[in-house]
Amino acid sequence: MAAPASDDIYTNLHALVRLRYTAQGFSYLPRQSVRSLLSGRKRSRLRGRGLDFDELRHYRPGDDIRTMDWRVTNRTGKPHVRVYTEERDRPVIAIVDQRLPMFFGSQHKMKSVVAAEVAAITAWRVLEVGDRIGAILFNDERCLEVKPTRSERKVMGWLGDLADMNNELSVTPGRSSNPAALAQALQLLESSIGHDYLVVLISDFYGWDAQALKIIRSISQHNDIICSLIFDPLERDISRANNLVVSDGRYQLQIDPHEQGLGEKFEASFESSMAHVQGELKRHRIPVVPVETSTPVSDQLREKLGGERVLA
Repeated sequence: MAAPASDDIYTNLHALVRLRYTAQGFSYLPRQSVRSLLSGRKRSRLRGRGLDFDELRHYRPGDDIRTMDWRVTNRTGKPHVRVYTEERDRPVIAIVDQRLPMFFGSQHKMKSVVAAEVAAITAWRVLEVGDRIGAILFNDERCLEVKPTRSERKVMGWLGDLADMNNELSVTPGRSSNPAALAQALQLLESSIGHDYLVVLISDFYGWDAQALKIIRSISQHNDIICSLIFDPLERDISRANNLVVSDGRYQLQIDPHEQGLGEKFEASFESSMAHVQGELKRHRIPVVPVETSTPVSDQLREKLGGERVLA
């Protein structure tokens, strides 16, 4: 596959692999810096690997004396031991939106490119801590599912598929987006996922509806979900633009956002939609991590998930 002219408009496998060196300084684990957006969420079912304290109980014949809790034993006068359980592997699934509404960007990169970068950085971070990572990639026509793996070769395989799907995006005559594709991708996940997964949903949430929320709620009963909400700053502040040229692939139209309050109406609609999505997710204790297109993705993830203050 030939590399596209600009990795701001399209991405490529080389660019996604290169992001491996930026995948640090943040974590999806429940233990978080107080400045992390994930700080204070309910204790996760997902613990990673190692030993985790399970309970304190009376000593039983055959218990390892090294697990004796001498402080409790001395206080109660009866021998007590601390019981530990081995923590389990944590499979992760990244769901990545590459539909037509993601093919938009006003300053630095397209939302579709940023979504691919969030997925790549997430994949490299998950592999770094020794967990498995899989993906569901979807656009307006199809979904591609990849089971979780620790194999770098297989991860590079689906990152290549993601880059190919990204490069298929274009504004062509007669092409339209499928708002139902979001719920369809979530439905595919629900039919194949087990328990104790971490799901990272990466989308602008175009097509968000009651069905999508219902599926997410069902998945979240036995799994953790984190939503990366991708947006472009112009969507929030379109009134600052002097003139805009919009196209359906066949015709172009120049619009002045100040005429008839078009800019203000668009901003109000965008803010209302964004607040609606965030409000419903947070009401069900599902964290939302906004990611915008004008700042490097790795900086945003370190700031929002690692609690680091990133200097401009």
